[in-house]
Amino acid sequence: MIAQRLKLSESTVSRALNDYQDIALETKELVRKTAAELGYVPNMHARRLASGKADTIAFVMPRTDGQLNAAFLGELMTGMAEALTARGWDLSVLVPRSLDEELAMYRNISRTRHVSGLIISRTLTKDIRFQFLKELGIPFVAHGRSLDSDQAAWIDVDNLAAFRDMAAHFIAFGHRRIGHIGGPDTYNFAVERAKGWRTALEENGISATPDLLEVADLSFNGGEAAMRRLLALEDPPTAVCCISDVVAIGAMRALRAHGLVPGQEVSVVGYDGLDIGAWLEPPLSTMKQPLQSAGQQLVKIVTSMVEKGDMPADHQQLYRATLVRRGTDNPPSADWPARSRSKS
Repeated sequence: MIAQRLKLSESTVSRALNDYQDIALETKELVRKTAAELGYVPNMHARRLASGKADTIAFVMPRTDGQLNAAFLGELMTGMAEALTARGWDLSVLVPRSLDEELAMYRNISRTRHVSGLIISRTLTKDIRFQFLKELGIPFVAHGRSLDSDQAAWIDVDNLAAFRDMAAHFIAFGHRRIGHIGGPDTYNFAVERAKGWRTALEENGISATPDLLEVADLSFNGGEAAMRRLLALEDPPTAVCCISDVVAIGAMRALRAHGLVPGQEVSVVGYDGLDIGAWLEPPLSTMKQPLQSAGQQLVKIVTSMVEKGDMPADHQQLYRATLVRRGTDNPPSADWPARSRSKS
C-alpha cells in the first residue's frame, strides 16, 4: 500500500520503517508520513522475526515490601514505559520470588533471547547478579551501584551526599539530636545513606551515637516501629532523616500517636520525592530524586547497548538529589524533648 503510493519497492519501505542507515533521511520521513496518513500499523511479530531482535526490555521487579513498590517503582516504570513506547519497543516485567528464581529467569533469557536487555534495581552491597549477567552476555543496566558494579552500566543518586545534605540542613536549623531511620546493610543505598548522615554529624562535631540509628524494613510499618523506638529513648531526637518517603510516612504516624505534630516537636525529612508526600498534613519534606527521568535514562542506556554494542562501563551516571521543603522540617522546638521527659 505504501510502496504503491510512493512508487518504492517493498524492501525500501520496510528498511525505511525499520530505520536502516542505508536509507536516506528524506525517504524515511516520507515513508513514515505516508504510513501515518494510511493508518499503517507494523506487524511487530513479523518485524522481530525478520530482524532477529526481540525489541523488548525486561524490568526485574525487586523483592521488597509492596508499599514501597507501589509508590517508588510506579514513577520509575512510567519513565521506562514512555521511553520504550517512543522507540516502538515493549516493556516486560519480571517478578521473581527469590534470587534462585531470578537467576533461572536470566538463564532462560540467555537461551531464548525473548528479551534484548534488562534493567535491574535495588542493588545489593555485594550483588552476584552483575557477574552472572556479564557471563551470560545479556545487556543490562542497573538502577543503583554495588561493590560489584565497576565494569557495569548504572545510574544512581549520590546517596551519601543526599543524606549528608539532609543532616546538615537540620544542623543549620540548630538540631543536635538527629536520628536516622535506615535500612538493612545488605542494600548498598542503605549503607551509603547512613554514611552520609554520620558524615554530616561528625563534620559538625556531633556524635553519631548508635541509639540514634534505627534500621527499618523499608515499609510504612517499619518506619512507624522505628520512630516509636526513637521516641522511647531517654533523650529522643529532635529531627529524623528517613531512608524513604514511605518510611517517613510511617514515622509521622508514630509521632501523631504520641500526640506530636511532625515538623513541630520532631522534624522529619524523607527521600524519593514521591507525590503522595505533598498530600499529607503537614506535607512531607523530602529529598527528591528524578524517578521518571531516571527510568527514561535507563532505557536510553540499555537500548544503546543492544543496538550499538556499547561498553557497559561507558554508561555510568551519578546525579544529585535536591531538598524539597514542604512542612516537616523546622528549627527545634523549645519544649522538646523536655515534654517527652515530663511524660515518662
